[in-house]
Order: sequence, then structure tokens, then C-alpha cells
Amino acid sequence: MAGTVGVVGIAATVAGAGILTFSDAQANTAARASTHAPTHVSARTSSALQSQAQALIADHVNASPNQASRSAVRPPLLSVQRATKSAALPVSRQAVGGAMTKAVVSASPQQIAMALLPSYGWDSSQFSCLDAIWTRESNWDLHATNSSSGAYGIPQSLPGSKMAAYGSDWATNAETQIKWGLAYIRSSYGSPCGAWSFWQSHSWY
Repeated sequence: MAGTVGVVGIAATVAGAGILTFSDAQANTAARASTHAPTHVSARTSSALQSQAQALIADHVNASPNQASRSAVRPPLLSVQRATKSAALPVSRQAVGGAMTKAVVSASPQQIAMALLPSYGWDSSQFSCLDAIWTRESNWDLHATNSSSGAYGIPQSLPGSKMAAYGSDWATNAETQIKWGLAYIRSSYGSPCGAWSFWQSHSWY
């Protein structure tokens, strides 16, 4: 009887944990065996029954390694996993619907001129002279017009149409005007500081 109780105890413990289950046929067979089982079971028979029960439990567990019990923690649904992974991604890698706008900050005429100085062979020390001339000539206004002479733009080209050699947008593009003005200064005075020296003596260049 002790061996039988041990086997039943093992089976009950495992079944209670949700690991081992029995079909109706297996349950009926077990019931009949219990009904017709002898009252006294030898120690050898009891040990054999315990070994068989343990082997049955091990076979059941090992036969279904991928089948989780009801009490086990199941992995989340695939859709939930994807949503969680997407939320963890940096914004730059997430799919974002709708149109996006990007603010573009235009460079000032002064910044454009400073950036162009090296391409004409001058360093940044020449900018202060250039700034002194064009502040007095046009105050860096690309639409500045001299009412008496008709000189136009940042460098006060006379006439303004001369700047068309550097672009058809000469009347509205600061960079086009600045390129023409720097080329004019280089060919006429050698450098902005050379032009500024002349301007100080003549109030024009």
C-alpha cells in the first residue's frame, strides 16, 4: 500500500502542477488497476511502480519540450512584440507618417561674403575692410539703388546689369552680387583693404 500511495502522490503532485495530464482512457485504466490491485504490495513491486511512474513523468515532460503548461508564463503575441520593439527604437528609425517640414535658415550676405573670401585668395582679415565699404555703399541691401547714379545692389554696380555676368538672378540674389563685387575689387584694387584705402580718400571705389 505504501508503494501505491507513493506513486499516486508523485502523479498527483505533477498533475497538480499542470505538467502531467491523463486522457479518459488512461484515467479508466488507472481506476480499474486501483480497484483490482492487491491490498499488499511487496517492496520490490512498490519500487518498480515508483520507477515506472517517474519514467512516465520524465517521458511526458521530455516529449513536449515546446509545450508550455497553463501555469507557465507565455511569450507575448507577435503583434505585441513588434509594437514594443518599435516603441523602443529611436525616433530616427521609427516609421513616421505624414509630411515633415524642415526649417531652412538662409545665410546673411555678410556670412556669404566671409565664406567666399578664400576662393578669391583672401583670409578673414580682409572682411572688416569689405564690411566698411559695403556698409557705406548699400548697408548690405541687395535691392539698394542709388537715386542719382542708378548703381544697384550690395556692391553698387553701375549699371546693375553688369552683374549678369555672374548670374541671371543678379537683381535678387545676394550671392551673385557678392561674387561680382569681389571680382571687381580684386581686379581694380587687389584686395578689400586696398579698396577700402581708396574709398577713404575718395568716398567711392
